[in-house]
Amino acid sequence: MRKKVTVVGAGNVGATTAQRIVDKGYADVVLVDVVEGMPQGKALDMLQAGPITGSDASVTGANSYESTANSDVVVITAGIARKPGMSRDDLLMTNMKIVGEVTSQVATRSPKSVLIVVSNPLDAMVQHAYRVSGFPKQRVVGMAGILDTARFRTFLAQELKMSITNVQAYVLGGHGDSMVPLIGSTTAGGVPVSELIPAPRLDEIVKRTQNGGAEIVGLLKTGSAYYAPSAAVEQMVEAVIFDRKAVLPCAALLEGEYGINGLYVGVPVKLGAGGVESVIQVKLTPQEDAALKKSAAAVRELIAIMGKQPA
Repeated sequence: MRKKVTVVGAGNVGATTAQRIVDKGYADVVLVDVVEGMPQGKALDMLQAGPITGSDASVTGANSYESTANSDVVVITAGIARKPGMSRDDLLMTNMKIVGEVTSQVATRSPKSVLIVVSNPLDAMVQHAYRVSGFPKQRVVGMAGILDTARFRTFLAQELKMSITNVQAYVLGGHGDSMVPLIGSTTAGGVPVSELIPAPRLDEIVKRTQNGGAEIVGLLKTGSAYYAPSAAVEQMVEAVIFDRKAVLPCAALLEGEYGINGLYVGVPVKLGAGGVESVIQVKLTPQEDAALKKSAAAVRELIAIMGKQPA
C-alpha cells in the first residue's frame, strides 16, 4: 500500500511538488487549496499523465481537509508569494496567519504525520507550525537548506566547469540574506574550494547564493522560484517515506546544538521515517560560527515580532 502525502497550497511550488511525487509513484497525493476548482483541475491533469510516466499513484484535489486524514507527510506551501522588492520579512504577518490555520487543520487530521514547512519567511513559519501543531520537534521540519545548498553548488560547478555531483557543500542558518555557506568544508572533487577559486570570486558566489531567491524573483517579475524548491521538498518527502536516514540541511529546532537554543535554524540533520532523527554538528571556522549566530539572531527577531519569543 502506497504512503499518503498531503500538499497544502496548489500554487507553483505546491503543484510542482505534487507532480514530482506522483511522477515517481511512491505515494498517493492530496493537493489542497482554497481556490475552488484549481487543485481539482491540476490533480486531474497530473493523474492523466500517469499512463505516460508509468505512475499508478493517485492524486486528488480538494478545497477542504477531510480527504487529508491519516497522511504520512504533510507539506505546507500555503501563503502569499514574494513579489519584486518584497523581502521575506514582509511576508511575516500574513503568512503567519495562513500557516497557523493550515497547521491546525492538518495536525488534527494527521496527528502522526511529519510536517514539512515551505512557506516564507521559512524559519519563522516552521517555528510557528511547531507551536501550533503540538507535535514533537522531530516531526516538524523546514525546507530551506537543501535549496540554498543546491544554488551554492550550482554556482560553484559553473565556475569550475565541473559536474555538480563533484561539488559538496552546506549552507546553514536562516533562509534569507544572512544564510551561511560553509566555505571551510566545501570541496570540489575532494579539493577544498578555497584552493580552486580566488577569495574575491568566492565572495561573489556566496553573495549570489544569499541573493538566489531574489535574483529569480527579479527576473520573473510576477512570481518566485518553484522548480528547485519543489525538487528540494520532494527529496525530503522521499527521505521520510523510505526512511533514508539522509543527511540533509534542513530547518530544525536546536536545543543547544551550535550554541543555539529554542530556535529553528538551518543545519545538517539525519532525516528518516520519524522526521529529524538527529542534528549533525559540522566543525565551523570562527567566522562561520559568528555568521551562524548572527543569522540565528535575525530569525529570533522575526519570532519576537510574532510575539513568540523563545525562552
